[in-house]
Amino acid sequence: MGGAFVAAAFLARLGGRIGLPTIPLFILAGILLGPNTPGYVLIEDAHDLEMLSALGLVLLLFYLGLEFHMDDLRTGGRKMAIAGSAYLLLNVGAGLGFGFALGWGTSEALVLAGVLGISSSAIVTKILVDAGRIGNKETRPILGIIVVEDIFLALYLAALQPVISGADGVAGTLLDIGQAFGFLVLLAVAARWGTGLIGRLFATKDNELLVISFLGAAVLVSGVAEKVGVADAIAAFMVGLILGNTDSGDRIRDLVHPLRDAFAAIFFFGFGLSIAPGDLPTVIWPVLIAVAITVTMNLLAGLFTARIYGFGPQPTANVATTLLARGEFALILATMAAAAGLDARLSPFIAGYVLILAVVAPLAAGRSHWLARWLPGGRDAAADEPEEKPEGELAGAGKER
Repeated sequence: MGGAFVAAAFLARLGGRIGLPTIPLFILAGILLGPNTPGYVLIEDAHDLEMLSALGLVLLLFYLGLEFHMDDLRTGGRKMAIAGSAYLLLNVGAGLGFGFALGWGTSEALVLAGVLGISSSAIVTKILVDAGRIGNKETRPILGIIVVEDIFLALYLAALQPVISGADGVAGTLLDIGQAFGFLVLLAVAARWGTGLIGRLFATKDNELLVISFLGAAVLVSGVAEKVGVADAIAAFMVGLILGNTDSGDRIRDLVHPLRDAFAAIFFFGFGLSIAPGDLPTVIWPVLIAVAITVTMNLLAGLFTARIYGFGPQPTANVATTLLARGEFALILATMAAAAGLDARLSPFIAGYVLILAVVAPLAAGRSHWLARWLPGGRDAAADEPEEKPEGELAGAGKER
């Protein structure tokens, strides 16, 4: 674990000197020091870091929930639902069509629909934090789309598992979906009406007790959610949403920062451990086509979201590029597909697709102003701004325009 922290820090510092984002560098550290590349192997089995990686994901989404206020849901819930549904329709629909076009099988197509359709909550969160865009006006719709995706994810996983494994039948599928939906409703009720009571339970002046309390709550609820078929990510988000609206919310935001950053690095390092670059050449063309489809669908989704919210070219470009990444959920699907004995090409395809987008998305998000110039009205908006120096582009990439 110590080696993982040091390797991630070393590469991130090195990349920071030339303006590269940390996410692909953390992933690169895992690839180079994992069992799937030649040279020194720091960790033989990616499962050795599985619990720490899960904690990194939980803390990233918990922090995201802390930054998301109940007022945002009450005032913008309808727009968020429309934007999130449109995003899913475009991306999941395109993924399903691509899966059938490949001809690998119906179950494989259903898996690919999820792989191409769902953004990486962890990478999206890290991009927003690193770019300093948490307070931007387009960030609320981005978070809303993630919430809609995670709700869809809970239902999708509940339905997909029995389909690809051929077990349980319709009754079991409906039971799993009902169980997942019931747990989501319980969390929503707690977020809507339980904030006062929960706030009193977490009221303490001792920072040590507060850290133990919110960390325990986030991890426990996420673990229970996973047991009942709900993504641990959305459970962590909901816990953050609840605690962020209590009197202790501001202190929790300050206290969670170092935990979030440290374990997020391990999450992305562990992500890299699971990727085998040597398998990529066998599926390189399907991977490149899938990447092109995802970029196109994200641009269309960004334009649709901008139309709903009345955004200009720069916020539109931010939406389209920030949601581009695919990650932890795609790897979960790869594991499920392998366990169900589906087409062996799925695993290297998913690994290559995720790796390319995990690298491209942070780079594209950091330079979204290039895309903004090509969107309707973009050149006029760019002409109104002072010309930036190259280093200013990197230092100011996170500022709202």
